Amino acid sequence: IAGLAWGDIQWLVAALSVGLGFGLQEIVANFISGLIILFERPIRLGDTVTVGEFSGTVTRIRIRATTLVDWDNKEVVVPNKTFITERLVNWTLTDSVTRVVIPVGIGYGSDTELAHKIMLDLANEQTEVLDEPAPSAYFIGLGASSLDFEVRMYVRSLADRLVVTHAYLMNLEKRLAEHDIAIPFPQRDLHIKDPERLAAAMRESLAAKPAAEP
Repeated sequence: IAGLAWGDIQWLVAALSVGLGFGLQEIVANFISGLIILFERPIRLGDTVTVGEFSGTVTRIRIRATTLVDWDNKEVVVPNKTFITERLVNWTLTDSVTRVVIPVGIGYGSDTELAHKIMLDLANEQTEVLDEPAPSAYFIGLGASSLDFEVRMYVRSLADRLVVTHAYLMNLEKRLAEHDIAIPFPQRDLHIKDPERLAAAMRESLAAKPAAEP
């Protein structure tokens, strides 16, 4: 009817078929992944998950995609294939208890036994920290500018993690200061091999600068 022979359009039809096949491949993959999620249930409504670079709470599970609400209250629509093919962390799948790890560095020459006792006592004083598993503190290494400790505490829910970290660090800084235990910061020593030459170069540089206008 259009006046075109099959030989004139067969390559166009073949190209459209290939393009359609590639487009449907992702749709089918997400559809099958949605079925796996619904039957296997690696995630459920209300779970807090991390997949790839996205973290949030599962609010909707559909055949093609799943919706997460992140910490900024933004809705992120993630294709279901991502939950099956990438590494998935479900923070609340079977148990909402998680561990909070806080690194602490104190200055060289400090009383390590006293510092360890302070860290452990503060962890036990936190009301949100669980008694079982019990909190712990370990001396884990000799750093470049500090004696490195690590405090480990378990909390009941994800909402307690930031609260516990904030309260613990606030109290720890005060308690260490009360016992004259310093929290160091990185420092570097500069050794000048030829100080006279450096001083001469600085004098020449200053002399070469034009005098400031009044």
